[in-house]
Amino acid sequence: MRNESLYRKLAQLAVRRGVNVQPDQPLVVRADVRDHRFVEMVAEEAYKAGAKSVDVRWRDQKITKLDYLNQSEETLADIGEWLHEREQAVHDQKGCYLSVLSDRPGALKDVPANKIRAYQKAYHEKMGDLQAYTANNFGQWCVLGVASKEWAQVVFPELDEEEAFRKLEEVLFDVSGVSEDNDPVEWWKDHDAQLIRHAEKMTAFNFRELHFRNGLGTDLHVPLTENHIWVGGGCTTPAGVYFDPNIPTEEVFCMPHRDKTEGTVVSSRPLSYNGVLIENFTLVFKEGKVVEYHAEKNEEALGTLLGFDEGSSHLGEVALVPHESKISQSGVLFYNTLYDENASCHLALGRCYPENIEGGIEMSEEELLSKGGNTSLQHEDFMFGTADMDIDGITYDGNVIPVFRSGSFVID
Repeated sequence: MRNESLYRKLAQLAVRRGVNVQPDQPLVVRADVRDHRFVEMVAEEAYKAGAKSVDVRWRDQKITKLDYLNQSEETLADIGEWLHEREQAVHDQKGCYLSVLSDRPGALKDVPANKIRAYQKAYHEKMGDLQAYTANNFGQWCVLGVASKEWAQVVFPELDEEEAFRKLEEVLFDVSGVSEDNDPVEWWKDHDAQLIRHAEKMTAFNFRELHFRNGLGTDLHVPLTENHIWVGGGCTTPAGVYFDPNIPTEEVFCMPHRDKTEGTVVSSRPLSYNGVLIENFTLVFKEGKVVEYHAEKNEEALGTLLGFDEGSSHLGEVALVPHESKISQSGVLFYNTLYDENASCHLALGRCYPENIEGGIEMSEEELLSKGGNTSLQHEDFMFGTADMDIDGITYDGNVIPVFRSGSFVID
C-alpha cells in the first residue's frame, strides 16, 4: 500500500478523534471490500484504544448494482427483522459507527429509480425508530473517505488511472488534516476550536432569519427556530464523549423553521443521490415547502428525493461554509456530499438535527414539529454557496447584520 504511514494516521484519526472509541465499546465499520487494508488498520487502532469488538459490514458497489437490476421491487423492499435486531443490539451495548466512503459517483445511474426508492423507503421505515441513536448523538459516529481508482477517474477524468488515484489520495489526506509532519488529532483540536467560535458567535446573535443572495440567482429567506443553537466542529454524547462525525468538516449549522423558508435557491455543485448525480437544479420555496423544482440533469431523481416523504420537501438544516475553506480552495469537485458540502454553504432537505434547538435531544418528534423542526426518514445536503455569496442576519427587532460578504464571514 502506497502512503501506508498516512493511511495509518488517518486510521488513528478515525478511531481516536472521529468515533473516539472508548474502552470496552463495540465498533461497527461499514466499508467497501476494496478498502480492506485500511479497515484492517482501523481495527488494529480500535483494539489499541480498548474496543470491545470490531464488526465490519462489508459492501461491494458492483454487487449492489446487480441486486437492484435483478431483484424485484418486492424482494428489495423485504427488509428482514434480523437487521433491526442486529442494530438494536449495537445500541443496547452503546456501540459506535464508522463509515468509510470510496464509491464511484453515479455508479447507479442505470438503475430504475423506482427500485432504489422501494428499497430506501422500506429500509427507512423498518429502521426509522433507530435513527435517533446517531441523529441525537446518543452514540458516536463518523464518516470519512479514502481514495479509489473508480472515484478518482470521475474526479480527474483528464488523468490516467494511476495519476488520478494518486492525485485523489493527496487531496483527501490534505483536506482531512493528515500529513507526514503533523499530528492529525492535535490539528483537529485546533480546527474544531475555530468552528466552535463561529458557532458561538452565531448563536449569540439570535437571528430571526438569514437572507442569502448570489449571482447564480439564489434569493432565499431562511427563518430559524426560536431558541436555536448553531453547532460547529465535533459533538458530545450524553455520556460526555466528544467525537467528530464528519472528517473533514468546515461548517457551522443550525435549524431552519420547517414552515417559513421563502424564495429561490440555485445549486452550485452536483448532488449525488442514491448513486445518481443531479446537476444544475433550482428549488422554489413557499411557506417552507418546495413548490417548484427544475434540474438540467436527472430531474426525475430530484423529484424522487422531494417526494420521498412529507418532510423531504422541507428544510432540516442550514449550514455556513466560507469560500476560503480548505476544500473550496482545493478547487476539486468531489461528486461526494461529505466533501462538496464543506466547500460551500449548503442546505439539507429532510430531517433536522435535534441538537440545534435548546432541549431538542429530549424532544419527541411531535415536540420538534411544534417548535418548527423538521422530521423525515432522510437527510440530504445540497450545495448552493459561491464566491459571491452575501448573507445578512435579521434580528427579532429588525436589525440587518452582515454575516457573509463575497463568500466569507464578516462577523469576527
